[in-house]
Amino acid sequence: MTILEVDKLNVFYGVIHAIKDVSFKVERGDIVSLIGANGAGKTTILHTITGLVPLKSGKIIYNGKEIEKIPGHKIVSMGMAHVPEGRRVFYHLSVFQNLMMGAFTRKDKKEKEESLEFVFRLFPRLQERKNQMAGTLSGGEQQMLAMGRALMSKPDVMLMDEPSMGLSPIYVNKIFEIIEEINKQGVTILLVEQNAKKALNIASKAYVLETGNIVMEGDPKQLLNDPEIKKSYLGE
Repeated sequence: MTILEVDKLNVFYGVIHAIKDVSFKVERGDIVSLIGANGAGKTTILHTITGLVPLKSGKIIYNGKEIEKIPGHKIVSMGMAHVPEGRRVFYHLSVFQNLMMGAFTRKDKKEKEESLEFVFRLFPRLQERKNQMAGTLSGGEQQMLAMGRALMSKPDVMLMDEPSMGLSPIYVNKIFEIIEEINKQGVTILLVEQNAKKALNIASKAYVLETGNIVMEGDPKQLLNDPEIKKSYLGE
């Protein structure tokens, strides 16, 4: 069942045509990876889906409902969470306060407590540092916090933008393990990631973006073995 569909999306920055007739689908329960070079338009697509960037034309359909005119904060309450590039944690708030910011759309106190317990099981490091200021965490810990904050909204779908950027190899491996664990818990994931090999290894389906166009799509294992993908994105 399709949970998220982008249909003929066009986005402009002034006169620059950033996204050109992009269409793709995300099936419920899948991890879909969107790979491409810097400036290909990956982040713009996520920002448009979550209402941060206006589209020129096209449709964004979530759970059977068109959402392209719905403001971002209402999209969150519909069950979609966005883990932004660069983490964007609130540096002068504690880990606990950051997590509670992720639950701002939720009213049921018991459910929020259950979500917090789930986040702490997934990220024991955050529980250890719950009273620490977010700005004093390492890059990997801040990434965990950004993901935990998104999970506090109890999403059906998580959009993740470059979760491994700037992290040490150990943290990169840990973050991808956690992405798979979140998916196993029933959360559908749309993943934007420059580490193409890691992204393709965990994906159910993948799309390759170049200068605002989808130029290739299909089974991630086949894309891993595609000579053009190897040359352009895998450094082989």
